[in-house]
Order: sequence, then C-alpha cells, then structure tokens
Amino acid sequence: MLAHEVTGSSLFSGFRALGLYSNHLPHVLRYHARHREFYVTTAVGNRFHTYNVKKLGIIAVSNALPGDISCLAADRMLVFAAVGRDVYAFARNKEIVHHYSHAHASDVHLLLVLGDTLVSADHDGLLVVWDVPTQEEYLRLTFDPATFDLSALAHPSTYLNKVLLGSSQGALQLWNLKTNKLLYTFQGWSSGVTALQQSPAVDVMGVGLSSGRILLHDIRADKTLMSFSQDWGPVTTLSFRTDGPPIMAAGGPGGHMAFWDLESRRLVTQLRHAHRSAVAGATFLPSQQLLLTNGADNALKVWVFEQEGGVARLLRSRQGHSAPPTTIRHHGNAGRDILSAGQDGTLQSFSSVHERFNKSLGHGSANKKMTKKKGLKFEEILLPPITCFSSESAREGDWDGVVALHRGEAAARTWNYQRCTMGKHRLAPPADRLDNARLSNVHTTAVDITSCGNFVLIGWSSGHLDVYNLQSGIHRGHYGNPTAHVGAVRGVCVDGLNQRVFSVGADCLLRAWRFKTRSHDDPAHPPKLDSAPSMLRLHRDSGMLALALDDLTLVVIDTETGRVVRKFLGHSGKINDLTFSPDGRWLISASMDCTIRTWDLPSGCMVDCFLCETAAVSVSLSPIGDFLSSAHVDSLGIYLWSNKSIYSLVSLRPLPADYQPVTVSLPGSSPSPVSDEEGHGESCVTLGDEDEDQMASACWDSQEQLERHLVTMTSLPESRWRNLFNLDVVKRRNQPQQPPQRPAAAPYFLPTVSGLQPSFQTPEAPVNQSKVLRLGAMAQKTAFSIALETALDDGDYVAPLALLKSLGPSAVDLELRGLSPDLGSSPQPSSASQLLVAFLQMLEAMLEERRDFDLAQAYLALLLKLYLRPLSADPLAVATLQRLLGRLETIWAELRVSFDQSLCLLTYTKTALL
Repeated sequence: MLAHEVTGSSLFSGFRALGLYSNHLPHVLRYHARHREFYVTTAVGNRFHTYNVKKLGIIAVSNALPGDISCLAADRMLVFAAVGRDVYAFARNKEIVHHYSHAHASDVHLLLVLGDTLVSADHDGLLVVWDVPTQEEYLRLTFDPATFDLSALAHPSTYLNKVLLGSSQGALQLWNLKTNKLLYTFQGWSSGVTALQQSPAVDVMGVGLSSGRILLHDIRADKTLMSFSQDWGPVTTLSFRTDGPPIMAAGGPGGHMAFWDLESRRLVTQLRHAHRSAVAGATFLPSQQLLLTNGADNALKVWVFEQEGGVARLLRSRQGHSAPPTTIRHHGNAGRDILSAGQDGTLQSFSSVHERFNKSLGHGSANKKMTKKKGLKFEEILLPPITCFSSESAREGDWDGVVALHRGEAAARTWNYQRCTMGKHRLAPPADRLDNARLSNVHTTAVDITSCGNFVLIGWSSGHLDVYNLQSGIHRGHYGNPTAHVGAVRGVCVDGLNQRVFSVGADCLLRAWRFKTRSHDDPAHPPKLDSAPSMLRLHRDSGMLALALDDLTLVVIDTETGRVVRKFLGHSGKINDLTFSPDGRWLISASMDCTIRTWDLPSGCMVDCFLCETAAVSVSLSPIGDFLSSAHVDSLGIYLWSNKSIYSLVSLRPLPADYQPVTVSLPGSSPSPVSDEEGHGESCVTLGDEDEDQMASACWDSQEQLERHLVTMTSLPESRWRNLFNLDVVKRRNQPQQPPQRPAAAPYFLPTVSGLQPSFQTPEAPVNQSKVLRLGAMAQKTAFSIALETALDDGDYVAPLALLKSLGPSAVDLELRGLSPDLGSSPQPSSASQLLVAFLQMLEAMLEERRDFDLAQAYLALLLKLYLRPLSADPLAVATLQRLLGRLETIWAELRVSFDQSLCLLTYTKTALL
C-alpha cells in the first residue's frame, strides 16, 4: 500500500488543461525585435501563458508558482509575476531566474518595470524599488493607506527615473526614484484613480477614475485638457490608438468598451458586451489598427478597426467558460473533441489536439427571432445554464445532433455542432399535457440520443418519458400509461440497436421498454434497488448498465439477464458522474469526496483511486481510451489525464477497502503539440537576446558513452557509413544512361568583325588538351592524411577520426583511396604504406574504447576491400590486423551472450503460461 500512497494514481497521470486563457488581471504586451512579432502574456491561476498576437497560438506556459498570481509586468527580456509577498522573474517565459522577497509584509498588487529597476507596491502602502540583476533593494517608500492608498502606477514618457503614483483617494504624486524626492502632488478629482496610461502626446497622461470619468491631464502644467464620462461604472483600463486616428479606448466592469475621438471630443462608438465580465486590460498595438483585450470571463480577443465610423470587428479570440463547467462529454468516435456545458449558459467544444479546433456553440436564446428586435436587454433573451445534454455524430451533417436541457425549462433545445449554433427545434411537451395545470411547472431532467442519430428520448420531472424525431422535431410517442415513473425521471438510455430503452426514476425503479412498441420489457425478476438511483450509464457494446444510488452505492446490471452483477462501495460523498472504458472493463466514478475511482468489472475490485484538490463534477473517457477528461468545482478548465496503460505496462492490483488516496495536483496548461500553419506552435520562444540565448545553449546534452565497458554504436546517420562497402555498386546503379548534352547557345551579344561590311566573328576551334593526369598531381596530402601522420607519432587518433566522421560516403572513399602505397609514400613498393598502418591503429583505438563500433567495422571492410594484398604482404600490418581480430572476437562474444539472454527471456515471456 505504500507504493500506491507514493505514486498517487497508478493508472492516470496529469497531462494538460484545456480552456484556460485569462483571469481578472490585465495582460502584458511585448514585442520581439528579432521575430518582428507581438506576444501577449496573461495570468491563469499560478501560471502565466504567452500567446502570439498574430494567431493567438499558445507559445509557452510558465512553471507553477506557490500561489495564484496577483499582478504581472514585463520588459524586453523578463516577465515579472507577484505571488503573495514575493515577486518572481521569469526568463524564456518559463524558468524562474530571480526571486525578490523579504521586503513586503502584505500582498503585492502593483508592479512596474523601469529599465533595470522594478517597482513593487503592496496593500500596506509600502513601495519598494529593486535592482533587477542583483535582486537588491534600491529604495523604500512608505505611504499611509488612510491618506494615500496606492492604486495605480505609471511611467511618464521621457521622464527619466520618474514614476507617477495614483491613489484611491484621487490624488497623484510624481516621484524621482533616483533621488528619492517627491516632485509634485496633484490634488485629484475627489474620486479614486483606477487607471493611468501614457498618451501619444508627451506630458499628457490618461487618468481613469472610479466614478467613470476619464481625464487627459497635462502633468507638466497641472492642467486638465479634456474630460469624458462613461455610464457603466469605474474605468478599468485605458489605451490610445497610434496608427493615425486620435482614438482613446476605455473599458468598464460590465464588459463594455467606449471609443472617444480626442479631436472632436465626442463618443465615436461603443462595443457592448465585448466581454461577459469586467474588461481587465485593453491595448492598441503600436502603429496598427488592432486592439487586444482580455477579461475576467476567461477570454482573450483581438479586434480590428477597418469599418467606417470606427466600429470594431472581432478578428480572432481564445475563450473558455466564464463560469465553471457542469457537464462534459466526448463528441464523435475519434476522441479529439470534448463538448462542455457551463454555468455561464454556453456550450463549447474543446479539442485535445490543438486550440485552433476549438468551437463555441454560443449561448442559447429563448427566441431567436426576438433577438433581432431592438429595445431588448441582453439578459432577457438568454436561456438558463445547461444541466444535461446528449450528442451523436451519426447524422450531424444532415440535421441537429446535440440536444440540451436547460435549468428549469420545460422544453429541450437542439444544437448543431457543425454550424456551431443553436438548432431550429424546440422539443416541448405535447399540447394536452401543457393544458394540465398540475403539469404546467414541469421541467426536463434526462435526455439521450439513439446511436443512429434519428431519435431523442427526454424525461421530465413529472415522470413522463417521450420520444421525438430529431429531423422534424415531431413528438413520436411516450412510454408508460400515463407516466413511466412515479416521480421525476432521473436517467434514460437506449441500446445500440434501438431495441430497448432503460429508465430510472425517483420511485427506486429501473424500467425496461421496447423502443418501437413502447411497451414494458421488464425481466421476470427485476433487480431490487435499495435506494433511488441518481443517474445511469449504459455501455452499448457489452450491455452493462451502471447506476449510481443515493446511498452512495454503485450497481452494475447485466441488461440481458436483468441481474445485478457487481456492487461497489467506497464513496463517502454524492456520486457526480460515471463513465465506462471503451472495452467495458472499467467503470470510472467521480464523487463529492474529491476522489476519482476506477472499478474493474471482471474482478469486482477497485484498482485505482486518486484524490483531487477539488471535487470532480463530471468525467468522460475518450472513445479510444487515451484520455480521461474531468471538470471540477470552481474551476473554469477541463483537465486531461493520460491513460498509462495505453503506452506502458501497468500492473493493477485490488486496493483495500480502507485505502487512503493521495492528493494529485490538477494538470496545468501546456503548449499545443501540433504547430500552426505559420510555424508558431513551438513549445517555447526566446523573448530575450544575449542572456536568454546563453541559457538556451546551456541545455543538458546526452553523453556520447555512458560507461567505458559498454559497447556504444555511432551517432552518425546510417546513410554516412552503411553503404561504404558497396559504394561503387551504388554509383554504377545511379549512373545516367546518357551523358548530359549541353545545348549550343549563342551569346547574348554576338561578336562582330570591324569593316565596311559588318560580319560575325567565327568561334575559334578548341585546343586539344591532354586527359592524362600527372602522377605528381595526386601526390598532394589532404588534411586527413596530415592528421593521420601526426597521430602516428603521438598516438592520439581523435583528430583524424573527427575529420573522417565529418565527411560523406564519397569523400571517405576518396580519402581511403588516397592512402595507396603506389603513390610513393613507402620506399618498398611491395610493402604497405605507413598511412595504412596508422589507419589500422586508429581502428584499434576505436575498438579499445568501444565507441563507434559499427562505424569502425564499416571503415575496416572498405579498407580490406581496397588494400587486402598490400596489407597481407606487410608483417607490421598483419600483426595489427591480428590484434584487431582478437578485439573484435572478444566484443562479439560479449554481445552474443547479451543477445542470447535477451532472446531467451523474450521467448519465455511469449510462450510460457504465466
């Protein structure tokens, strides 16, 4: 049991999180001069994400910090994040290189970077100036929160070593950080300062107040140049457009944006509901008509101003749920897409492959025609959040393939996955049932779509169970007379052949129905349930039906015999969701006790259990079994857990009843494994220059040889040495059938002969040159021959071996042919050259060190092919070859023993009955 406590889950490991993009902190925009591209950094919990603005593709995810990030700042090379009382500096968007601590007594909530200095401010009024490279304190300023509570920081352009401080009381102060002097105090406007932003004009600062006023103030003359006011609350962010039109953008807590023309001093346009919650940050890209915004609704958006009148259009976005998801299910048989319904009322699809495949099906509308009318509020036409849904991809190209149930609604709505919109059908109860006053307040409780995608079954809180046609939306009948259950229907499912329907209700009954005749099909001895079931899941291939009861018990029923085949106990909290493995062997359950348990149906035991930080409200295992998806309480993301049994051998053992699981941290986000078309899907991007390049070059490198007694193969590609012995055959095979013929082309300017009658100059006949190459021309020594002669004297063959390994096959063949004794390198023509003996000694050194074993044999085979006769006539060469033979036989004997042992073990593993 100790092994399980140490490792946590033996079956699942955290992989990544989906749907997390931003929180309530403003983003940070950076420009990479070498890449000529903008990057944006957003905070997500205890990590921050970096995206490229061009495609909003995720570039890097930082390492986890001890707590949630409270504020962000960045310069050309580093990203600064504050967590509690400490500040961390990250290089390459991932690694912590500096840690600034032991200065603040309360949480840091403001950061500002000025060159090589970092300014941090906490809630107690302490402002600390740090030296970034040395991590030393440069200056401390203390303010009384009762009279000057720091709320905003800004650096006025061209003001060297100056910082402008804003307070929640409304006053402003201009400080010189180098001399530690208060230069000027601005009296303010009797309202708290919430935003400070430098305008394109020098000395003019944009000031946003908690009253909704926006001021352009000249800090040199202490004069307010112009003033604006917005009606939707405090100003959360300010930004100025620099590509031509003098436009100022302001955001508010309601998610709206206002754009003001500074020349005409009027409101140009409004962007209503740009975000579902407060606009945390807005930044105009320098010299571009693009606006980048992020909000607390977990959204990051890029807007473009290309229409007349200054109207903004959404160009691209990355957004997830703004409220925690409640239900997640895999859509389709590929297992790549995950449908998710959240408390924010939206239905979204997340891809486990890449973020560019994510879809947002939008927010349901009570009446689509009414949404086009004017004068309606945004909240009046929206449907409540989705409580349950069912999807089927069989006929989604022909009609709607998703049916969702909304909280407290008496009708179900259809959705179209391919068009990413709400469907055209509203599946309401029959008219005669709506006329009944007793049944007028019923709502939908359960739903399931048949495997063919033609029908959908809907259960109601009144106990009715109806079937509808998805293509036409027509009611096709009901089950039971008049109701299927006494009380609410808590679950419904259909088998894979559309033969039987199973339903459970609050009356503690499991009912079986014939799909076509809608008659009872209960077994002779129906199973007795000790408590009311809260949900049911059917594995259509095996016919196993899993029920979660209110007494925290899991029951598995065989639908063919109608008997209870397994019963599992162990959960101490309400069971939230169930899912089967694709082969029907495992049943995975999630409960409010924060555990996710895996039950093995053949053995009837719990084989895996791990504890999460928060309870999982929904789980779904992909149709191919590679990932388990989970959604958790108070969490906006969807978390993927990789199935270890897919890529490794996992030994699952029954866990005892008193097993105490270990808490496993939820996986964090990570860069997408598939890159964009433009190549911006790298796992990390260096946003610095000199220091970060040095850090990148200091990455760990693998050793060329682990141990001296181990035989190590070469790291060169096989194309560099494998065909050395048959190189002449390869060249002969690749030789062209006919020599290339150069076409006779006339020169651009034809030469002429001067005279009364101009005439063209005839070309001269080519001079016959001898094709016999002098022997002395080939007697020149190459760099390899010189290195080999030097190594023969000092016994160090590292240099010639490195030169030879850097050459291609043809060059190696040419170098070895240049070692011929016929070139005059030996006084006796019948004896081998000294270079040949030196080459043999180099091979002997390679075998002695047991490195490049296969490369040495390739060189030796080519050498013997070229110089077998000269080597056999030289006694010194024969002695060297005998030593080489002995070393080869010794190494091959060791390898043969290892190979035989491995083959014996593999044969026994395959054939033995274990």
